[in-house]
Amino acid sequence: MGENAVVLARPHLVLSIAARALAVLAIAAACSGPGATASPTPTPVPTASATASTTTLATIAPGTSASPTVGPSPTSASSPTPAPSPTLAASPTPAQSPSSGSSLPNFRHVYVIILENKSYGSIVGAGNAPYLNSLIARYGLATNLDAETHPSEPNYIALTSGGLQGSDSDGTYNLNAPNLFDQIDASGRTWHVYAQGYPGGCYKSFQASAVADGTGAVGDYVRKHNPAISYTSISGNSARCAQITHLTGFDPAAADFEMIIPNEINDMHSSSTRAGDDFLRDFVPQITGSPAFANSLLIITWDEGAGSDTKGGGGHIATILASPGMPPGSRFTDAATHYSILRTIELAWGLPLLGAAATASTVTLPY
Repeated sequence: MGENAVVLARPHLVLSIAARALAVLAIAAACSGPGATASPTPTPVPTASATASTTTLATIAPGTSASPTVGPSPTSASSPTPAPSPTLAASPTPAQSPSSGSSLPNFRHVYVIILENKSYGSIVGAGNAPYLNSLIARYGLATNLDAETHPSEPNYIALTSGGLQGSDSDGTYNLNAPNLFDQIDASGRTWHVYAQGYPGGCYKSFQASAVADGTGAVGDYVRKHNPAISYTSISGNSARCAQITHLTGFDPAAADFEMIIPNEINDMHSSSTRAGDDFLRDFVPQITGSPAFANSLLIITWDEGAGSDTKGGGGHIATILASPGMPPGSRFTDAATHYSILRTIELAWGLPLLGAAATASTVTLPY
């Protein structure tokens, strides 16, 4: 064939190779399908921001006043602000819930009755104190509580201020000292002193003539048994002085803290144990029989023991504590003082501890 035969054969070879290449491309296209790429993009997974609005809407309680506003769809650059959760109404504070920092109940009312000059053995188990012993059986008793000193008045100051404040006799004191009454006012609570025979009008004299005033026998009012008038923050303020009144018109719901000061006959100072017991028999049911006594605490204590009783400085005295839910015959046997009474009230109401109350024992009973 020669040289011409070789030239004719080469075009056929090129065409054959081209045809095969086209066939391979056609087969590949048929297998991949239309629009296919070498690495298919996976289906997007919903992000947390995309589901957040759905979750928030689902948790809004039915009946809420505000409906969520529908806004534009979020972009990938920002997440939507979650809708605010509905505000829940505050639950009422349970009665007698423990105060902050203590296991004591948050008493609705505290009543303190202070009697005079009787040692523990003259009251507890005494036949001439039947009513008091019925309270001891029904409620609670601090069995090891001592007064601070003799005579009377410094013990009233100690119980209400956490210290003697320089008092050492039954005198006329004008004390610029922090006290329980100031603390109660500062906490938003209220106080009232019912002093039997008190003339009113911010009376500052040492004694007032005996007059009939409420329950019990007629007897003298004396300033030394009314600690509130010894604090200048009260005696120098006519509005606060007005929170000291006579006993007639006693109202167990009038204030959160109520101190009851019987006259010198009904407090046993110038009379017998039986005279004081009779007064309490007629008066105390005004507290314990009142709806105000629910979730409250009544304390009956003495200023000092008999003059010859110097245990603890001022003698061993009885102190009765009564609260409606207290198991009968409850007893607190640890060493205690008037400062312990002050501390117990302060802790129950979350008040700062004044003076010696900071180191005194707490009268812990099943209130």
